[in-house]
Amino acid sequence: MASVSSPLPYPTTKSPKSPNPNTPIRCKSCLHQFQSHAKSLDLVSRLGFLRRNALLGMFLSAPSFSLLALESFAATDLFGSFRAYEDETNKFRIFVPEGWSVGTGETSSIKSVTAFYPEEASNTNVSITIAGVGPDFTTLGSFGKVDAFAQTLVNGLDRSWQRPPGTLAKLINATAENGLYYIEYTLQKPGDRCKHIFSAIGMASNGWYNRLYTVTGQFIDDEEEKYKSLIEKSVSSFRLI
Repeated sequence: MASVSSPLPYPTTKSPKSPNPNTPIRCKSCLHQFQSHAKSLDLVSRLGFLRRNALLGMFLSAPSFSLLALESFAATDLFGSFRAYEDETNKFRIFVPEGWSVGTGETSSIKSVTAFYPEEASNTNVSITIAGVGPDFTTLGSFGKVDAFAQTLVNGLDRSWQRPPGTLAKLINATAENGLYYIEYTLQKPGDRCKHIFSAIGMASNGWYNRLYTVTGQFIDDEEEKYKSLIEKSVSSFRLI
């Protein structure tokens, strides 16, 4: 069982620089995957992905679900208002707020999805998706530097230039630390409340192929006082093991 320590503060961030137009993201399919994941963040409420009944079905049917990971989560030590969750199968560890529920499953394009959420807020959650990438992409540097990557990612989500305007996406910060890319941005659909998102992106091999880990924590801006610190600390505590 992993030892428990204090969740790290979110890494010191820097204002993103304008990307070099001659330095494109090298894996457009992976970038599209990030963008699709970001666009579907509201599925956790619209499709009931994080609802208790849906989770029960996922637990019973998903072949990638690790009972050992769930048991480890239930038995782990606590630190303050956070609990350590360690997935021995997918080789990652994260601290999540005490009392938050957990669900896991998989899709045809994503090898593993694990989500943590408070029962009282359907728009607040931390999710971890794992997907395979090609053998040519061995490190995060294969996708380009963090500033250019973050700018391209968020620009791909922004539709505010359309008439009538679509989703407004704004990049707040981007930095690389602890072997991960950290990106902070906001998304707001016309007429909806603004979503604030912290994301951590990492890469590791399971011995057969490389896997991309995307950790995404989101909350509604008008609930910032209640959830921002929890989301920030949880995302920044993610580590590959």
